[in-house]
Amino acid sequence: MSDSLLQRSVTTAVARNLATTTKTRPMMMSVTPRHLLRLLPWVQVEGGTYRVNRTKVELSKAERIEIAAGLGFAPDELRSVPLFSQLPASLLERMQKRFRTEEVPLGSDLIIEGQDRSTFFVIAQGQVEILSKGLHGRDLRAALLTEGEFFGEVDLVSEKPSDITVRTITPCVLLTLSRKDLDGVLDEVPTLRDEFHKAIAEHLELRSTVNRYGERNIDLVSGFAENVEIPETFVDYAAAPREYSLSAIQTVVRVHTRVSDLYNGPHDQLEEQIRLTIEGIKERQEWELVNSQKFGLLHSVDPAMRISTRYGAPTPDDLDELLAIVWKKPAFFLAHPKAIAAFERECTRRGVPPVTASIHGTSVITWRGVPLVPCDKLEVRSRYGSNQSFGTTSIVLVRVGESEQGVVGLHQTGIPGEIMPSLSARLMGLDSLGVASYLLTNYFSLAVLTDDAVGVLENVEVGYYHDYRIADRRAFGDGAGI
Repeated sequence: MSDSLLQRSVTTAVARNLATTTKTRPMMMSVTPRHLLRLLPWVQVEGGTYRVNRTKVELSKAERIEIAAGLGFAPDELRSVPLFSQLPASLLERMQKRFRTEEVPLGSDLIIEGQDRSTFFVIAQGQVEILSKGLHGRDLRAALLTEGEFFGEVDLVSEKPSDITVRTITPCVLLTLSRKDLDGVLDEVPTLRDEFHKAIAEHLELRSTVNRYGERNIDLVSGFAENVEIPETFVDYAAAPREYSLSAIQTVVRVHTRVSDLYNGPHDQLEEQIRLTIEGIKERQEWELVNSQKFGLLHSVDPAMRISTRYGAPTPDDLDELLAIVWKKPAFFLAHPKAIAAFERECTRRGVPPVTASIHGTSVITWRGVPLVPCDKLEVRSRYGSNQSFGTTSIVLVRVGESEQGVVGLHQTGIPGEIMPSLSARLMGLDSLGVASYLLTNYFSLAVLTDDAVGVLENVEVGYYHDYRIADRRAFGDGAGI
């Protein structure tokens, strides 16, 4: 206060020393809604283990070939190709050595319908589209293949012309094996050709006895005819069903007794320390449910249930295709908020604004009646480090519940020291400095009961924006006369 002005009352700065401050509980920016934890149905697991029994799969399904850093693959990776799954290891090793590396530009025809290319392709980098002529003679896109996927293996053993066209939609690096190179392998040792054709014949015979899921057909008879012999059948089970063990997240919270004794008003210090730590545990739990390499959603998706975006940005067509593969009562999409925003931009451009719905008090958009649930645990991978304005991510679609053969969360309630389901807090004791230690433990896991319960849309670009000014200029000219 200026010396020329007399103090006429107590100042607010001094008066605050006598006032009771209104204060909040500690806030934490890393806390999210964690919709996934609340949307998953949780199954009580006894003994910490959950066994998923399935019917026996007679014929293995195609898997992606793991491409190494040098754009190659191990010989045993060829077993990911169902046609080659029964070949002896020595033959697979010889075949792997004959693969050639080819760099192919955008828009190249790799296979043309009606022609015989007789080459097997593995995609090391890039994307290709599979086209087939429909009933009306137009090229229809049947599939989109990306890194680790393959095509053309049947052309190696068939004399028929190809019934598909395959075209690159990005620059690609391809690993190729021609029929000529395969014949060279089979001529190296006299017995190899017989072993090869025997394994292929067994595979084709087995394929005729199974359904599209690789399970043996159930023999049935139907109709009105009399004196028809009724077939006998049985359903076999997998001999080694998968078992899920509960995972644990643990930490020790330390609070000085002097703090908890003297500074407990208006908020309990120990309670706040444990509450904020539990928030961190729950955030990590949701991250593990999505990203864990042992049981996370992204690592539990069957190769046949993985698709890629057509043009990078997620379009209504892409989500429709995802719905077409997870079509048995899909429960919800799970996507990063940036991916949802990118999808909304594509909907805006097409003039089809999505309908909204409320989940846990939050307004979310839906597509075809299925909600798109935001989850920042589906990370955006960017070349610019932590900048999530650019990069790619994935969108997951799941079916949930044991009764629906879907996805379920796993936990075990009733554990000692439990303060919420499957989460315990135990006093570990005091040290010589008067610091109390509390052990917090959360037990959980996730199980995918059947392969078609979860699908994923990959390579989702979140940083693309439409320039509507270009469309305006096309609609109204360059502005002259306006």
